[in-house]
Order: sequence, then C-alpha cells, then structure tokens
Amino acid sequence: MSEIFHGSFTQQEPIPQAGIDAALAVMKHGRLHRYNTSGDEIAETAQLEVEFAAQTGARYCLAVASGGYAMTTALRACRVGHGDKVLTNAFTLAPVPGAIAAVGAEPVYVGVTQDLVIDLDDLATKLPLAKTLLLSHMRGHICDMGRLMTLCDNAGVTVIEDCAHTMGAAWDGVPSGRWGKFGCYSTQTYKHVNSGEGGLLISDDSKAMARAIMLSGSYMLFEKHRAAPPPETFAQIKYETPNISGRMDNLRAAILRPQLRDLGTLAQRWNDRYRVLEDALAQTTGLKLPVRPAAESFVASSFQFLLLDWSTDAVSEVLARCKSRGVELKWFGGAEPAGFTSRYDSWRYAPSPAMPDTDRILAGIIDMRLPLTFSLEDCAMIGRIINDVVNTVYQGQAAQSRG
Repeated sequence: MSEIFHGSFTQQEPIPQAGIDAALAVMKHGRLHRYNTSGDEIAETAQLEVEFAAQTGARYCLAVASGGYAMTTALRACRVGHGDKVLTNAFTLAPVPGAIAAVGAEPVYVGVTQDLVIDLDDLATKLPLAKTLLLSHMRGHICDMGRLMTLCDNAGVTVIEDCAHTMGAAWDGVPSGRWGKFGCYSTQTYKHVNSGEGGLLISDDSKAMARAIMLSGSYMLFEKHRAAPPPETFAQIKYETPNISGRMDNLRAAILRPQLRDLGTLAQRWNDRYRVLEDALAQTTGLKLPVRPAAESFVASSFQFLLLDWSTDAVSEVLARCKSRGVELKWFGGAEPAGFTSRYDSWRYAPSPAMPDTDRILAGIIDMRLPLTFSLEDCAMIGRIINDVVNTVYQGQAAQSRG
C-alpha cells in the first residue's frame, strides 16, 4: 500500500516560552509602541536592534513592520525613485518587484541558473542598465557573492540584499546581508523567526541608515535607537526625509528576541531535515537537485528540485499524485500564479522581454515548505513519496514515447 503523509506544511512550532513571557510582560504594562517607554526602560524593539546588529556584525539595525517595508525603505534610503531602473532576480517572490514598484522604479529582471541563483553572466550584460541591484537570495540559495560584488563595484552599482530566506546563512564566512549597502530580513511566519509579520534592516552606512530611521517614522525620537548612527548624522537628514511609518512594535520584538538567540540551533535542525530529503532524492531519475557550493552556509527552511524539460501535463501529474498522498508542492511553471508562487511574467505592472533560458528553468522548479514541526522520519517519508511519484510518472512518459 502506498504511503500517505498526514502532516501540515503550514504548521509552525510554538513561540518559545521566553517569548510568550516577554510578550505577556509587554501586554501587561501596555507600552507596545516602540517609543513609549517609562523612566530608564529600554524598549524591546531597541534591544532587538542592538542584538541583531551584534549577531550579524553590522554597525546599525532597524526593526520595521515587514520584510517588504525593509526593502522599500532600503531603496528609498539609497535614493532610488520614480523612473529609475533596478536590477533584480527573475526567480523571486512578488514582494521584491513590488518593493521596486512601490518607490516608482522599474524592475529589470536577471536570469536564473539551474542551481537557482542569479545568473552572473546575465547580470554582467545588464549592469549598464541600472545603478541598483535588489538581490534576492531566493529560497535560501546564495550565489558567488565575491564575484557578484566585484561585478557591481566595478560598474558602480549599489547592492541591496533581500535576505528573507537567508537569515543566519553566509557565503564564504560572511553573513548574508553584510555584502551590500543594506541587508533586508523578514520575520513573517514562514521565515526563520516568527512574529507573524515584521522585518529587520542592517547597514554600515551611517547616512543611509539615518534616512531609513527617519523614513520608518521615528519623528524626532531617533536618539531612542541604540543601534543607530550618532545624533549628529540626523542634523540635516531629519529635515529632508519624509515619514513613511512602518515601525515594529514592542510586542513583536519581545516575541523575536528569544528566537534570534536560538537561531543557530534552529538552522541546524532545518539543515538536518534538508539533508534527509536531499539523500532520499539524490538518485531519482528525471529529477535534478540544485548544487550547494562548499562556500555556502545555508539555512534550509524550504526545499526545491527541478523537473527540467518535463511536459506541463507530466509536472501537473506529479503535483496531483503527491497531493493525493499528503505532500504539498508548489510549481513555478504554472500558467497562472497560485498562492505565494508567481514569476516575472506574472507581474504585468512591470513588463519584461521574454527570457527563454530562464523560462525553461522556471518551468521546472518545484518548491516545498520544510517546517520544523516535521521530524526527520517525516522528511524521509516525504522523500520516499516524491521519489515514488516522480519515478512512476517518468516511466509512464518513457512508455508513451516508446509507444
């Protein structure tokens, strides 16, 4: 009898007790707004910023309402505005081009490789088109950041990193988010730490971070920030920068601080689950796994594989058979966007020329959440189910072609 998986692909682990206790303390005193403090109290949000700056090695940190807000704020702080062009990945999620559109700029899409990272050869040809790259480390896959930064630095292109899927990850020992002018993180439920919604922004650039803090809605309370540039940095910036409020509150910060302290342990648990699936599917006929380079220290909260050059009908059959056995897969090759899954030709507010090589890869990308509520045994079962389904459908295709 065929195995059937009964777990939930959207069920996260509970908030740790330390986070619950801290959140209750905030609710009891009622000072949820980040600037509403009593006496010598340091707001939970300010403490979160100090701790995350130290954790990443950044000089400055700003906590905001979402990862998308972090990206738009970084773009604005880098003086990106109406009519500007911004390079970004063709393989990403809607909030990335959405952030570019939100500041009135135009996305210019860069291709994806079979290892699911930005195509650096394609990037090299498109660097003359823009002065900014919003780089998405999509689904936790990190490209050769040394080469990317050399290309961008030589072309005078500012890099902003979307690290929504790479909190705690690194390339060649340098944390994700520390290569460009800004690193932008998400604390939405399906990310590495969970506050429902939320975001973090890091930088070493004092003027850019001062603009970001003013943009976030600090009013003239920027001196209450403890992971911020010195007050004199704001002397002129405070008059020139609009308030586009998007602050994080103390309740979410209280929930996040214990999770961030445990990020290393969480990362290892995710990667243990990833490796079980990787081992289960390594020899599956017709299925390609992305290569994870030795220089990449990743944090695998999701899992991807490719059914490269498969027909639409065959891919659809794999998805349907897996779903019938309890395994929920997402597909970037569908004719219509579905759920969280869309691609560059879905975003018709920012049309792009066709990209045949990228279209071929996107058509084969299969994506799956990997929550920590799954045990290693769960992951082994999921791997067996996917392996069985892919082999069955692949053999069926082969038989049809012979017939």
